[in-house]
This record gives sequence, C-alpha cells and structure tokens, in this order.
Amino acid sequence: MRDLARQRLIDSRLTPNAISLTGFALNLVAAGLIVAELFVLGAIAFAVGSAADALDGRYSRMSGKGTQFGAFLDSTLDRVEEGVVLVAVGVYFASQQDEVAVAATIVAVLGSLMVSYTRARAEALGVECKVGLAQRPPRVVILGIGILFATGAGLGDFSLLAPAIYALAALTSITAIQRVLHVRAKLRAAGGV
Repeated sequence: MRDLARQRLIDSRLTPNAISLTGFALNLVAAGLIVAELFVLGAIAFAVGSAADALDGRYSRMSGKGTQFGAFLDSTLDRVEEGVVLVAVGVYFASQQDEVAVAATIVAVLGSLMVSYTRARAEALGVECKVGLAQRPPRVVILGIGILFATGAGLGDFSLLAPAIYALAALTSITAIQRVLHVRAKLRAAGGV
C-alpha cells in the first residue's frame, strides 16, 4: 500500500519546485504572523514551511523530477526563508525596544548566511563541508521553539524567543568558524594552502 501511494505521488504532476515554492510561501506567512505577534500560528507556518523545505530535495531524488535549476532554487529559497523569518523576529524585538535582541538577530542572520556560504564555497573548491553545530535542522528547531514559546504566545509565563536568538547567534558564528578551519585543514592537507 505504501509503495502504491509513493508511486502515485511520483506519477502526479507535483514537482520539487512546487514543494520549494510552497515552503517559501509558508515561511512568508510565518514572518507576517510573527510581526503580528501571532506566535503560535507563526510557529505552525514556520514548521510546515520548513518541513516542505526538508522534503523537496528528498522528493526530487525519489521521483527523478529534479533539475539543476530546481536544486539552485531550493538552496536559494532556503536562505531567503530563514532570513525573512529572522528579520520578522528582529522587527518584533525592535517593536519591544529590545536592542540587544535586535543585534543578536542580526548576528543570527549573518551567521546563518555564513554557515550556508562556507559550505557552498568549500564544495566549489572540492571540499565536503558538513561540519559544525548549527546546520539547518538544528537552527530550524531552535528558532521554531523560540517562536512557539514567545512572550504572548499563551503557552506559559515565560519567553524562549530571545534565548533562542542568542543561541542561534552564537551557534551560527561558531559553525561558520568551524567550517573555515575545516576547509583550511583539508586544503592544507591536500597542498592547496
């Protein structure tokens, strides 16, 4: 039964790009909900959008419908999605006049971009670079928990949004540094430094 459902999905008109664009749209919705301080709904949209992001590549490989442009689109949208949700969190912190949290959000955005960039650049040099603490899945989990348990979400008399952002700022920065050191060591070992 499971194989039949899988084959029907593969035979359908569903494309990996449609899944990627759905994830993108849901993350835009999540950002809007966060700015509106509807954190539980924002967390749900973020979780579902992030799940779509996780599935598009798997579906691409499973169905054989993937294209080089689709891989490029997926990777590009992943960066934009994470950035737009973090910017929405930054807007929320700015509305609360929490300058430290705004600064941490900016560091988290830059760190997140650097984690992705260092991997892409390393792979362009022929070095596999999946090292580090803050790869995408842990970042999604940390941010999702932070959004779900933000002040005003009604899920307790506490907020995990600022601590989640502080953790992301630290972990993404550390991961970017880990990747730089990893690539340097690999290139040095291969005589490329």
